[in-house]
Amino acid sequence: MGYEDMEERADVEAFARAMKLINITEEIDLRSIPLTTFSTHRPALQLAGYYGYFDAACTRVQFIGRMEQSYMSQMSRKNILSTFEKISGYRVPCIVFTSGYMPDLEIIEICVKNGVPVLISDRKTTDLMTECNRWLRVVLAPSETVHGVLMDLYGVGVLIMGDSGIGKSEAALELVKRGHRFVTDDMVIIRKVSDVTLVGSAPDLTRDFIELRGIGIVDIKAMFGVESIKRTQNIDMVIKLAEYDPKKKYDRLGTSDNFIEIMEVKLPCYEIPLRSGRNIAVIAECAAVNNRAKKMGYNATEEFFERSNRLMRERQKQMK
Repeated sequence: MGYEDMEERADVEAFARAMKLINITEEIDLRSIPLTTFSTHRPALQLAGYYGYFDAACTRVQFIGRMEQSYMSQMSRKNILSTFEKISGYRVPCIVFTSGYMPDLEIIEICVKNGVPVLISDRKTTDLMTECNRWLRVVLAPSETVHGVLMDLYGVGVLIMGDSGIGKSEAALELVKRGHRFVTDDMVIIRKVSDVTLVGSAPDLTRDFIELRGIGIVDIKAMFGVESIKRTQNIDMVIKLAEYDPKKKYDRLGTSDNFIEIMEVKLPCYEIPLRSGRNIAVIAECAAVNNRAKKMGYNATEEFFERSNRLMRERQKQMK
C-alpha cells in the first residue's frame, strides 16, 4: 500500500477501511475512536498474565496472531475470558485477529461491553502489522499547509510556489495537458512522514479542482480523466516563480545549489524569473529531469566545466 491510500482522519473506521479489515462489532461507532500512537502491539505477555508497562501499550492497536492464538488454545476458558475482560478494560482502540481466526461470541460480547471494536483479517500478522505501522506513521505525521501547486513530473514531486496570480495554476494546467499528474492547487497539506520525507496532498474541499482566473473552477479529473490525478506525492523539489527583476543576478550555469527548508527538511529549490514568452511548463519539466539526473549522479554543470577544461588542455597542447 502506497501513500495514495493516505487518509485525512486517524480513527478506527479509517484504519479498518485502509487495511481492509472486517468489523464484527457493528454496535460500536468506529469513527468515534481516535488513533493516537504510531506503533501497534501484540499482547502476548498480557495473555500470560503480565501487565507491567501495558499502560503505555494500551493506546496502540492490539494484534492477536498465530502465536497468541496457539497460546490461547492451551489456556482454560475462564482465563481466556478474564484476560480479554482485562485487556478490553484498558479501552484499547481495537483488537485485530489475524490469519483468519474468528473469536467466539463470548469474547466479542466482552469487547462490546467495554466499547472495544473487534476486527478480523485473513492476512499474516507480521505483514499486516508492518503495513499498519506505515499507515499510522503517515496519517499521524506532523503537518502544515502551504500555498502552492503540487505536481508529479516524471515521478518527481514538484511543489510550485509563488505570489498569488503569478501563474502557478496555469502552469499546472499546461503540465496536465502534457501528460503529467496533478495533486493539488492553491493549498498543499504537507506531512513529515520521516526525517527526510515530505508527502503532500489536497484538502478534501479542493481535491481535483484548479481555479483559473477569468474561467473559474476546473475539475481536472472530469476533464482529463483519472489518469491525470494523484492523491498524494512525495515532495522532491520546489520551483519558485517570481517576476523578472533586471537588477537581480540569476544563476545561469547552475554552479550553486539552492535549498528551501520545509518542516526542517531541505529541498532543492529553483527560482524561475518570469518574462513574456517563457514556457513555464517546459521549464518545470526540465528542472524535474535535471533534479532526477543529479540524484542519479549526473550533473550537467560539472560535465560542462569538465568538457571546457578538457578542450582548453587540448588547445594548450596544440599551441606547444
